[in-house]
Amino acid sequence: MLQAAAPRKPVIAQHAGLTPGAVYRRFRDKDALLEAVILSVLKRQDEGIRAALTPEMARQIPLPVFAEQLIHSMLVSYRRHAGMIRAMRQFSQARLQTPFFRRAARLEVSTYHYLVDLFLEHREQIPHPEPKIAVSFAIMMLISTLTELVVTEGDLRLWKTLLPQDDAALKVELSRAFLSYLGVRQK
Repeated sequence: MLQAAAPRKPVIAQHAGLTPGAVYRRFRDKDALLEAVILSVLKRQDEGIRAALTPEMARQIPLPVFAEQLIHSMLVSYRRHAGMIRAMRQFSQARLQTPFFRRAARLEVSTYHYLVDLFLEHREQIPHPEPKIAVSFAIMMLISTLTELVVTEGDLRLWKTLLPQDDAALKVELSRAFLSYLGVRQK
């Protein structure tokens, strides 16, 4: 579990250029330190998305291209950070109903709402009867699929013949499913 693998405070302090005493004064234990790290990661993720993807940019990119680019970025990010995402999820799930969990959930929901709003810049191209619900659900399906196929430590060998064989094919299928659910015609 993540807690057993967490670095000791002296090692953390050394990497941060601090004394162990400074770390002990700031964080009561390694769980508090990990909570702060996770909240910082989620905050930086939210800020990064908001800086990189503005509503004005989203409007200028055709909806299918915007979806494909976002899906590609998410797939690359999930692959690159699968271990960290898995550890953060495990740590957070073990703290349901805590102030930390509520803060983390608020950050994730804020980022999620922002992504939904970016796609709704193309609302007129989404023939689904309820575009906001459709976009929200399509993003949830995307995140769930990436979590299951990339982050979860399950054995996918049994499913190999039923799934895309590489990330290029996975990206194509995820884009197709995402846009089809929204009712967007594709070439």
